[in-house]
Amino acid sequence: MKYTVSVEIALPRERVAPLLADPAHLPMWLRGLVVHEPIRGEHGQVGTESRVVLWTGQQTMEATEIITRREPADLHAIPRDSVVHFEREIVAEGMWSAARERLTEAGPGTTLWASENEYRFGGVMRLVAPLMRGVFRKQSLRHMQDFKAFAEHGTDVRDAQG
Repeated sequence: MKYTVSVEIALPRERVAPLLADPAHLPMWLRGLVVHEPIRGEHGQVGTESRVVLWTGQQTMEATEIITRREPADLHAIPRDSVVHFEREIVAEGMWSAARERLTEAGPGTTLWASENEYRFGGVMRLVAPLMRGVFRKQSLRHMQDFKAFAEHGTDVRDAQG
């Protein structure tokens, strides 16, 4: 299953990329995050493997995330007209996914965040997943909109979760 979602953020790429990459900010915009901790490597760097636990409705999901691409490596010196890439693979029981994030300049002071997502399933999920495509797409877009609200206005999803 593959899909792409995108959102425009009213901030320049030079501000968006470091915010997106900073692990201290994850709980503020990644709804349902319980744990995101490196097992091997340094957070956000290519090759880093992390344990991720998310609360999804009525249960937790534990997965392993591996960073497969981050360009440029130095997010404080982003060359003009370049595309910022963040890519990762996530593996959980019965599921593999890849997310390819691209940040481009959409206009003066505006960033376009496009997220290409691919999922592969095993077991029962292989049969159910095609029927849930809209749910996966909606959840990805919600995370992006939560990040946008955090980046633009400082909105923290934990405040809304009560």
